[in-house]
Amino acid sequence: MSEAGYRGFGDKALPFLTALGFHQNREWFAENRDIFEEHLNEPRGLLIDDLASRLAAEQIPLTCNRKTSTFRINRDVRFAKEKHPYNTHVSAVITRTGTKKDQGLIYFHISPQDSFLATGFYGMDSDELRAFREAIVARRSDFEAACAPLLALGYSFDAENSLKRTPRGFETETDPDTVALLRLRHITLSRRFGSDRLAGTRLLEDIIELARASQPFLDFGWRAIDPIRAARLEQPA
Repeated sequence: MSEAGYRGFGDKALPFLTALGFHQNREWFAENRDIFEEHLNEPRGLLIDDLASRLAAEQIPLTCNRKTSTFRINRDVRFAKEKHPYNTHVSAVITRTGTKKDQGLIYFHISPQDSFLATGFYGMDSDELRAFREAIVARRSDFEAACAPLLALGYSFDAENSLKRTPRGFETETDPDTVALLRLRHITLSRRFGSDRLAGTRLLEDIIELARASQPFLDFGWRAIDPIRAARLEQPA
């Protein structure tokens, strides 16, 4: 673990993000960058350092690092309708490679309005999503068993952006619970948390707990989509 070690986010972390929502300009951010670095960015870095060490020690096949796992506070506004330059949250992913493009992740998101932890498969390619859906249908009892540890901790499926209709090829499925799963655009589960989890090492322990509980679910998903990804890599350029 890092010498200093993660000891929580600063007491100005959430107030800074709230103020940033009102002061969406580079001048204000430059004047207050020291607060961002001390109360948000460096604690996030320490959290990532300690998570990587703990995950390795427990032989959980996930990792993270400051360079490739974190999302920038600056927004990419090139194709966005809203042109405000800064995000009002800080976040990061934990994946098998420690990069943001790897499927099968744990994600933490800290904001004044909606802090949460999540795990799963987000933004899969269409062939990967189809393979995952086929695995759910073919091995439904295994999928339920894989999700059980997460449900027991209070995590639930993210159904906000679900399809209105059952995807093509699965129209014969009639079980309501199965249909609801098949209509998910992203196969992820999440749980909200309060600002009290930002003090001390509570969030670190919560993420480690999530990583342990996620293993059967992530393993199920990797078994479904890894052959698709491997076949894609074998195709000639």
